[in-house]
Amino acid sequence: MPELPCLYLADQAHLPYGPRSSDEIRQLCVGATQALLDQGARLIVIACNTASAAALEHLRASFPALPFVGMEPAVKPAALHTRSGVVGLMATRGTLQGALLRNTAARFAGHVEIVASDCPGLAEAIENEADDLAAQLRGHLQPMLARGADTLVLGCTHYPLAIDLIRQIVGPDVHVIDPSPAIARQVERLWNGPRSGAPDRFASTARPEHLGNFLRQRFQTDSTVESWVWHNNTLISPASCLPSP
Repeated sequence: MPELPCLYLADQAHLPYGPRSSDEIRQLCVGATQALLDQGARLIVIACNTASAAALEHLRASFPALPFVGMEPAVKPAALHTRSGVVGLMATRGTLQGALLRNTAARFAGHVEIVASDCPGLAEAIENEADDLAAQLRGHLQPMLARGADTLVLGCTHYPLAIDLIRQIVGPDVHVIDPSPAIARQVERLWNGPRSGAPDRFASTARPEHLGNFLRQRFQTDSTVESWVWHNNTLISPASCLPSP
């Protein structure tokens, strides 16, 4: 949907979300949502499994007029696809401990074995293109393969950025599920705003130059990245005024 105007906000000041408490994540998500609303957002994708697990229902209750599209590990299609009956799941601790995953697994994957890894530090390694990224991935993937997993769920939105390397490690007989296409289809179903073709905007709460370099290298997108700042639990965009002390 390249014709949809998109504002991408990277809360790099609080990376990673995985080890943070649910209360803290909910507070961050409320602040980010309000800032995006102030910029005219009509629909919000929570492009983080950990944030979705901790805050999706809270956000829907707090902003009832605003449609949200959340992420959850794709264990339902994995359970339908597996032939061995063993599904590998790469996710953060917050996602694995969340009720969203437990409920989905109980409803749709009770007949399969889920071999999960909370992958500490992997999101940061992908973000920073660490030299030992392949070794880290092998450390998480080999135990799943040894248990007979023939289907792999990428349960963090960083992980698809390394999907080619992951596929090299697991081999052609393991089906790797990236949830991104399903998320895009849900956005298209829910979107009722204009399709203006307005330019995309990008913002970071900590490292705008890092995000700008990443966009140029990975997506050949030469866009200026806006710097947004947290101030007393309020996220301030350039078009906003700092609140009084």
